[in-house]
Amino acid sequence: MLDTEQAVLTEDILIPSGTTQLSARLYCPIDTPRTAVVIHGATGVPRDFYQHFARWLVAEQGMACLTYDYSDFGHSLSGPLKAARATMADWALTDMPAARAEMRNRFPDAQQWSIGHSIGGMLGPIQSDLDQIDRMICVCSGLVTVSDHPWPYRGLALLFWYGHAPLAVKALGYLPGKALGFGADLPASVYWQWRGWSTAPRNYLPEIGVTLPDAREAPPDTPVDLFTFDDDDVVPPKAVWRLAGLFGPNARRHILSPAELGLPKVGHIGAFARRNAAIWPRLIA
Repeated sequence: MLDTEQAVLTEDILIPSGTTQLSARLYCPIDTPRTAVVIHGATGVPRDFYQHFARWLVAEQGMACLTYDYSDFGHSLSGPLKAARATMADWALTDMPAARAEMRNRFPDAQQWSIGHSIGGMLGPIQSDLDQIDRMICVCSGLVTVSDHPWPYRGLALLFWYGHAPLAVKALGYLPGKALGFGADLPASVYWQWRGWSTAPRNYLPEIGVTLPDAREAPPDTPVDLFTFDDDDVVPPKAVWRLAGLFGPNARRHILSPAELGLPKVGHIGAFARRNAAIWPRLIA
């Protein structure tokens, strides 16, 4: 389909990932792109949330862009949520590399960029195709533990991990995110792994080399940029810097203030919202 107003070609595709398929949308310019971007979304954030950023990358930057939903979530959910078995590790170790492989196959001569939001960048150092990424951009991605959150948000997090949420998951067999005000329903297997990491003092680090692959620093010639916002209570800057250390000494750290950008707030999710488009040139500079 051609969007003549923004000169953006869109195509809905299915991407093989392990034993399942991911529902994805491809945004392309009319001319051959020199850069191909995969956007890996945050937990519980559907692919369509990133459509305005994706269109901007195409219309204003001439890049191709892929958005998709992780397995057992959003458009990629193919059965009852109670029957879903995907984990966060599956998203990171199977789905994310599968999405990038799709873009490499379609645009073999283009620079391959990976833009991860929250969980979308959090497990980058343990992914198998790190050396095939030409640039990695992580936005609000970090190794967070519940004690990192400032109050009063920490109270909400404690409730989410130890209060009504785990009781609901046990009772229903999935996380009723919509009913709880989280925003999206998720598989129980995602919730329990997410809970385990977020309440552990060092997040998933103790599992590296045990239940998770060994971590690798990014190649010296691969730019890695980590962005955080000083009003992000969900993944505060100190948690982002922990992840930066895992990527290696060449990872670049950026802390942004909404006020400096003329914005009232950004927080954890807002970087890709259309109202905050003033941020976007900074992310890809």
